[in-house]
Amino acid sequence: MFRKSFNNLPRLSQLYAVPARLQNTQTAQVPTPAEPEDIDVIEQRILKHPDYFQVNNLFTVRDLFNARVHYGHKEGSLDDRMRPYIYGSRLGHLIFDLDKTASHLRDALNFAAHIAFRDGIILFFNRNAINAHLVEKKAMEAGEFSHTRFWRGGIFTNANVQFDAVTRLPDLCIFLNTQNNVMTQHTAVRDSAKMAIPTIGIVDSNCNPNLITYPVPGNDDSPAAVELYCNLFKEAIWRGKRKRRELLGLPPLDETQFKSSRSRSSKGKSG
Repeated sequence: MFRKSFNNLPRLSQLYAVPARLQNTQTAQVPTPAEPEDIDVIEQRILKHPDYFQVNNLFTVRDLFNARVHYGHKEGSLDDRMRPYIYGSRLGHLIFDLDKTASHLRDALNFAAHIAFRDGIILFFNRNAINAHLVEKKAMEAGEFSHTRFWRGGIFTNANVQFDAVTRLPDLCIFLNTQNNVMTQHTAVRDSAKMAIPTIGIVDSNCNPNLITYPVPGNDDSPAAVELYCNLFKEAIWRGKRKRRELLGLPPLDETQFKSSRSRSSKGKSG
């Protein structure tokens, strides 16, 4: 009788097999942490997207029209290389085709956002004294740099001698106007081409677009038009910077600090 009862008891191996099965089940339920994706792989994937930063929705043709982007110079000052971008003329002044301007501007904004995403240095240029302060302000708000004074030759082409040190050149130059004056082109346009620095340039009807990587046909004199350009490029740059920090898992930048630093410096100068 006792022999039968002992035979009915579970064996020692069966008793130890139960917690082992439980342990295997618990281990299977714990998800393994995914390895962070390499930034080079992310950049290659983003490059294949036609509008990853959604810059196409930043403006409409109506916005360009309201900012007087369509106004060119007088008919007699037309550069033949700008003829493909001209819609016609009215009262002796040339009118830009805003559909073509919008297409070129979206390509330029997309390129600027990609440069910002790759943590590139962007330099804004302007030689019009009326818009100089505006360009400097917007460049600082974008967390980038600007040059609105006389351009000394050799800053790009002979930078190591000029600054007596190994100098990193900008990754992108944005020209809010490409002329030094009515007749001559900005020297930095030529220097950028020599050093293979990509450029974005607002080219008016009297400009030569050939040396600009991303020419944007439009009015380069009106403060309303220049302010629109600056706001669009500032937003495109910030979209690239935000997305980079998001994908790398970094905390977002405080964009207000760039505006506040500008306001503090202005108050100090006025005082």
